[in-house]
Formats: sequence, structure tokens, C-alpha cells
Amino acid sequence: MLKVRHLIEPTDFTIKELEDLFSLADLIIKNPKKYSRICDGKILVTLFYEPSTRTRFSFEAAMMRLGGNILGFSDPNSSSTAKGENILDTIRIVSGYADIAVMRHPIEGGPKAASLYSKIPVINAGDGGHQHPTQTLTDLYTIRSKFGRLDNLKIGICGDLKYGRTTHSLVKAMSRYENNSFVFISPEELKMPKYICDGLDRQREGQYKEYRTIEEAIGEVDILYMTRVQRERFADLDEYERVKDSCILTVDKMKLAPEHMIVLHPLPRVNEIHPDVDEDKRACYFEQAENGMYVRMSLLMHLLDLTGDFYNGKVFAVNDHMTSVIEMDTCKNPKCITNHEPALRQRFNSFGDGTKVCDYCGAVL
Repeated sequence: MLKVRHLIEPTDFTIKELEDLFSLADLIIKNPKKYSRICDGKILVTLFYEPSTRTRFSFEAAMMRLGGNILGFSDPNSSSTAKGENILDTIRIVSGYADIAVMRHPIEGGPKAASLYSKIPVINAGDGGHQHPTQTLTDLYTIRSKFGRLDNLKIGICGDLKYGRTTHSLVKAMSRYENNSFVFISPEELKMPKYICDGLDRQREGQYKEYRTIEEAIGEVDILYMTRVQRERFADLDEYERVKDSCILTVDKMKLAPEHMIVLHPLPRVNEIHPDVDEDKRACYFEQAENGMYVRMSLLMHLLDLTGDFYNGKVFAVNDHMTSVIEMDTCKNPKCITNHEPALRQRFNSFGDGTKVCDYCGAVL
């Protein structure tokens, strides 16, 4: 019996495995009918403890286009969560009903915790301000389709870098490829978290720069990844009001950008990209959203081990290696799932330089 494989963060898959996943997405786009019944008899359960449109619809469309079925909830108040059931018991139950689960949770590390108790693959569809790996796979696939590579690129990331889980995942993923560098564009209040920057510094000095305005940075990047300022992440709404309009991309600012640059956005947008920018050939965010469905189709096939007869005889490898895990006291991050689910044991990854990082939420001790 094959070991259950999960996707909790982008680095769960090797670069070679990601290329296999993207190559299968290429094949699905070229010949979707060939894969239209591959998930016949399979059930995807969607556990969305937080609102979602694109991600949930994208997963549901992906499973339906593969011939599978869907069950689940998009509002925890309509589930046993409203009665006080924890996610550990929920995943134990649905593991007996479905073949694969996708979970979005407002608490950092929620899907990771679920994966430890699940008999079926668990996909992280976003956990608080921590990670959003399937959006990152979509981002990587779109970049690959536009540039033909995922290395030797300068990536500008703009907007809510403090709470933006898509930005955190993208940095972790793109930093694995050779000679990539980053430009972080945000107001001081929303700058990239220290643990992300520290991770880049451990890899290579000078891998990133920080700016406060789009105008300062847009002329030097290959990719401009825009994000909205997320009102739902702010405990202090006065702070949100101060920073919500701090980074807005306009047609005039696009005039300062290289002709080869592309603009990406995980969506939804509010006002951070002016609608007139949509007419620019470098605006790729709607194409990016469509790509997400094909990438998720490929991901479902890989995690369900359905690629062997349809993809050159290849089977997605199980990656058995992991960083060392030690048990410690509670995580210091109040938003970590370990501070909300008392039954969880604490797990921390230990790195060679002595740094210890929470295995659930990524917080540095």
C-alpha cells in the first residue's frame, strides 16, 4: 500500500516532482477529454472553514472535469464544527467517506494538523496568514508558461506582505530555483515577516531588497505579483484604513515597467490594480486563475496515484525525508493551531544553524 502523500506547503514536493506535475497540466490542457473520467468513483471532500470563491470553485471544477464527485462544506456553521467538534475528529470521520480532502482554515497550521490524523491525502487550501501552496503551484505554472523557466528571475511582490499567505508560499517556492531574487514592496506596517527574510538570508545574502513604493521597483522586475490588503487579517481596523490604499498599480506606473514584465495577482482584488491595467498585454492574472484549475487537476491525479496509465507510465514518488522533529512547549504564535487544538503535540523543525521553527505554522522560536 502506498504511503499517503499530502500537500501542506510548496516545499513538500521536489523541483523534479513539480516539473512532472506541470508537465501533466500541459497535457491536460492539450487534451482534456483524455482525462475526463480518470477520477470516476473518487470523492473529494472540501473542508472550507473560511470563505473562498476561486480556490473552492477551482478544486470543485477540477474534480468534476476529471469525472469525480464532491462533498463537503463552505461554511463551518453548517457542519459539526458549530457543535464544537475539532478538526482532528472531523478529518478522522471524513477520511472514511472520501478519497482526498482539501482544507482551508483561518488558523495557521490547521491543514498540517489534519494531515497527521488523516488516512487520505490532505491539501492545504490556505491556513491563516501562513501558506497557500496550490495558489503557489498556479503561480509557478503561469510563470513557467510565460518565461519558459523558473530560474534567473527577479520577482517583485507588492501589497500585504505581512499577512499574505500567497506571498509567503511564493517566496519559499521561488527561492528554491537558481539565481532568483526578490523585491518586496509594501508600507512598513505590512512588510515581509522576519522569518521569511531570515530564511532567505540563510540561503544567500543580498537575495532580496525592500521598497515602499511601486515606482521605485517596477523598472527592475520580471514579475510584479500584486496582492490586496486583507481587511479580514487586521485586528485593528484603524490600521487597515491607514494602509489599504498604499500600493495601487495604475496605467501610468505600468509605463515604467519593462516590456517583458508580467503582472500576477492571486485574486480577489479590491482597488490595488486599476481596471484599465486589464487591457495591458502584460496583465496575466485572469489567465493565472484559469491555470489554477488545470494545475489542481494534475495535483489531484498525482496525490490519488492516478498518473501511471495516463502519463508516460510515471508514478509520483513518495518523498520520505523530513527535517528532524522535536517536542517542545507551546508555540509562541497565538495564531498557531497548537494554541487552539489542545490535543495536538507540539512539533518543531530544527535546522543546522540552531534555528527552531514550528512545524505547523512556521514561526521561529
